Amino acid sequence: MVRVEFLGPIGKEPIEVEAASLADLAKILKKDPEVAQWLEQSAVAVNDRMVETLEVPLEPGDKISLLPPVCGG
Repeated sequence: MVRVEFLGPIGKEPIEVEAASLADLAKILKKDPEVAQWLEQSAVAVNDRMVETLEVPLEPGDKISLLPPVCGG
């Protein structure tokens, strides 16, 4: 299982799912309309390291963070 954290305005509690890669995880998350709207615009971190491709393999215990764009001042 991997842990998925939804940061900022996504406002969803963390979940744990079975996924072998970020591509697999994206398929799972697209089924949730509340999360799907954020997928295209969010940055992704695996174990606190930013990634830029969905071809990242995942290991049990990994932490994935979805970081949506936010405005601040």
